[in-house]
Amino acid sequence: MVILQRMQLPKNEFKAALREKRRQIGLWVGLADSVCAEICAGAGFDWLLIDGEHGPNDVRTLLAQLQAVASYAAHPVVRPLTGDVNLIKQLLDIGAQTILIPMVESAEQAQQLVSATRYPPAGIRGIGTTLARAARWDRIPDYLHKANEQVCLLVQVETRKGLENLEAIAAVEGVDGVFIGPSDLSASLGHTGQIAHPEMLRVIEDAIRRIVAAGKAAGILTTDEELARRHLELGCSFVAVGIDTALLKRATDDLVGRFKEA
Repeated sequence: MVILQRMQLPKNEFKAALREKRRQIGLWVGLADSVCAEICAGAGFDWLLIDGEHGPNDVRTLLAQLQAVASYAAHPVVRPLTGDVNLIKQLLDIGAQTILIPMVESAEQAQQLVSATRYPPAGIRGIGTTLARAARWDRIPDYLHKANEQVCLLVQVETRKGLENLEAIAAVEGVDGVFIGPSDLSASLGHTGQIAHPEMLRVIEDAIRRIVAAGKAAGILTTDEELARRHLELGCSFVAVGIDTALLKRATDDLVGRFKEA
């Protein structure tokens, strides 16, 4: 007699941590390689951002990285190229439980994204559990009725318009966190490439306070340790403090410099 193995839906520990206001320290992962992602996962970060917006990733390379980090405590957050409903469906089906959507500028857009991450009747996520790693190919009992609870939606505000609508975006039910994107925001405010411009620092601090006041988790990326600690003091719940490509660049530059100083 064949006994079918029943599996449990993984709890989204990252989402639970945000709800409990526990700080989550992360790393940006953009090398688009499963071995590199696994090495980073073993370092002890709370979360990894697997970047499909600027990193050269597609659905298959994102899947490989999700599989590579699955046995580690670091929680994978996937950022797609855009908030396309069909792409979100694919990312959820391959097992992403937390998604960060770039360039969100309105409450209406945020609401559409919430809908894209939920099964009916709460949303419009397409059903295909027999083909979905997320459902362990139908080995997780009642996946369709439990999955919505473990999806974590983060929206990225990084334009002047997004800032103007920040409270309305944060107020959307189903949005778990709001992430400030300093690079694009600096360009939108007329300070391209000047993330440390005094106006930028003021705007970012104000945005963090507004997100926290709205009762949502605030997040940001910075490779400046002093700024990272300042953002945490202001109440940021999830902060990425480094980028894999930058770490590799700095280490290789330092190494070659020690041997080729002359």
